[in-house]
Amino acid sequence: MPVFALQEELIFPPPDFAEPDGLLAVGGDLSPQRILLAYSAGIFPWYSEDSPILWWSPDPRLVLFPRELKISRSMRQLLRKEVFRVTFDRAFEEVIKSCASERRKDGEGTWLTEEMIDAYCGLHKMGYAHSVESWCGDELAGGLYGISMGKVFFGESMFAKKSNASKAAFVTAVEKMKTEGCELIDCQVTTAHLRSFGAREITREEFRDLLRRHIAAPALIADDLRKKAVK
Repeated sequence: MPVFALQEELIFPPPDFAEPDGLLAVGGDLSPQRILLAYSAGIFPWYSEDSPILWWSPDPRLVLFPRELKISRSMRQLLRKEVFRVTFDRAFEEVIKSCASERRKDGEGTWLTEEMIDAYCGLHKMGYAHSVESWCGDELAGGLYGISMGKVFFGESMFAKKSNASKAAFVTAVEKMKTEGCELIDCQVTTAHLRSFGAREITREEFRDLLRRHIAAPALIADDLRKKAVK
């Protein structure tokens, strides 16, 4: 199937047209409207510094239903001991930059470009992007960030400077989301690490059906963006 070239018009091709590896489209921009429209359709941006913006919709999709979270005995003991203090939205920019730095050190590439960091920091200021932080004393020891829309959280990336710091942030966040009515956590692509917490694969069709049920329609998202822009 062809990879679609996006123009200025705020529109995406149907995700079912994605390549076998999930690549759907190239180009466009990282405006809040385009990013949120993408997420609402099961699409996300992921590219490196030396490439144009790439948009993906993999099939199958790894997700975690909060009620299916698995917590190991050792992790429960760690949380009871309060080795880490977990907070929410206290250091978003530091978290996303730490995620980028950690991936560079691990040789995983630099897909968290400055353009991406600026875009998600903007979404954080608008109330869509959120961070979870694990602190060891006054040191940021680990954390994660993602996008929240309706009853869905789209996980983006996590990092850990100390062993188990990101796991503590993740488990605490999922437990909090469960109490607040979150129905679905998007993990994007499959990893053994996330599977160990109870994440499982579903088809793209199942994933998009869940999105239609649990987040606002794109038109309502656009209205919300306009209201926030006026403020």
